[in-house]
Amino acid sequence: MMHTTVGWHVELEFQEDDQETRSVALVRLPDGSEVRAHGHATRHHTDSNQPRVGEEIAGARALNELAMQLLTKAHSEIDQASGRTSHPIHV
Repeated sequence: MMHTTVGWHVELEFQEDDQETRSVALVRLPDGSEVRAHGHATRHHTDSNQPRVGEEIAGARALNELAMQLLTKAHSEIDQASGRTSHPIHV
């Protein structure tokens, strides 16, 4: 049995101001396709300004959306190859 190691690099970028953090997550797949997702966090006016926390929340939301898109893509490819409808398990 042959084992292959494959790696994906996920990029996260953030734009932020005093109230909001927006993030974009991007993964380039070995087949040449890209999957991109967005996340958003808004600081409550009574919270202290902690950009790192906004990045964590917006980043997590973008990565969660990226994961959902990858699951959808994978199941679509399974369906096309098998001629049947697969049933994704949602995490």
